[in-house]
Amino acid sequence: MKTYYFCKEESKMPEEAKEQKTVPKGRIHMLDELRGFALVFMVIYHAFYTIGYFFNWSWGRDIINILYPIGPVFAGAFIFISGISSNLSHSNIDRGARLFFIAYIVSIVTFFAIGSENAIRFGVLHMLSVCMMMYGLMSRILKVIPLWVGIIFNVLLFILTIPVPEGKIAIPFLWEMNLPTEWYMTDFLYPLGFIKNGFSSGDFFPLLPWLFLFFAGTYFGRLAVKKKLPKFTYKSHIKPLAFLGRHSLLIYLAHQPVIFGICTLVEMLLKLKN
Repeated sequence: MKTYYFCKEESKMPEEAKEQKTVPKGRIHMLDELRGFALVFMVIYHAFYTIGYFFNWSWGRDIINILYPIGPVFAGAFIFISGISSNLSHSNIDRGARLFFIAYIVSIVTFFAIGSENAIRFGVLHMLSVCMMMYGLMSRILKVIPLWVGIIFNVLLFILTIPVPEGKIAIPFLWEMNLPTEWYMTDFLYPLGFIKNGFSSGDFFPLLPWLFLFFAGTYFGRLAVKKKLPKFTYKSHIKPLAFLGRHSLLIYLAHQPVIFGICTLVEMLLKLKN
């Protein structure tokens, strides 16, 4: 319920009203824009990957080699923003469960469409769905931890667990420790990053390390809940990117079939021309 103050001069307004005037309201448009920007990169990356590795056009592989080093940066930004957004939601368990269902529909479709070797067994949707449900279940406990402690702790754990799929944990250039090889000999621990020889997934985002980046985002999201982010983050800057960010799930589900369709059409036209 809004409170209105009928005063001729701002100086006569109650202090509470002054504070309310300075607090930004509404959607945090910059989060949508950043999510949209990361989404654009993902679509471009997947387009050239499809061109290079599914349609065997060498120039696609050349471009992927250029884009590959910066791919994790955009993926990380998308996951961090998803963590922020989860702190703004009151239904993370339900959202996570629905996304988990959608993710495994994607797994089934890719299994039959492109074969078991390229099927998505645990991609970004699987990982985000589990993170959402875990946050929904643990949010009361996690909120006991101070904001900056939570951010720093989770960022450190993220860095430490980046090489888990390679069989170790490490602090870059300082220290590393090999993990038990038994963890990497099963067929069911791959969601955690403990992958067996011969494991393949068309899109792979294990919980370790990405869970901790997601949780770091949830702590940063407290600033959004308290409306303590800079004022410019609440303003709309690039509406097309914001639109993409608000519809990221739909675009993620649709972009690969569209890319495959376009590439198939181009390939058919080239064959007819030759």
